[in-house]
Amino acid sequence: MKRAFLGEFEEIVLLTVAVLDEGAYGVNVTQEIEQKTGRTVGFSTVHTTLQRLAEKGFLSSHMGGATAERGGRRKRFFTVTVAGRRALQDVKQVREELWNALPPQTLQLMGG
Repeated sequence: MKRAFLGEFEEIVLLTVAVLDEGAYGVNVTQEIEQKTGRTVGFSTVHTTLQRLAEKGFLSSHMGGATAERGGRRKRFFTVTVAGRRALQDVKQVREELWNALPPQTLQLMGG
């Protein structure tokens, strides 16, 4: 079976949507990434990545209700699809296989 390709930032965004579960929308995905990684990311970068992951079939989305907090605008919520979960499992497996294949002397150099 052919593995899905995920870029590093796509993986972070997809994982973050999975972490946030039913409450994942653009702004809080951006904030969560910044909080968890210590990395400053732009909302437009996250938004573009969310759209790309949806086009790849790894995310689905739906519009939430309008809120006064947002001036009557609605939020687009994202959820991870079956294909997205499979892609995350594939990435995890590849990373684990590579980490497990590291020679002991390399791990010692890394302090492990």
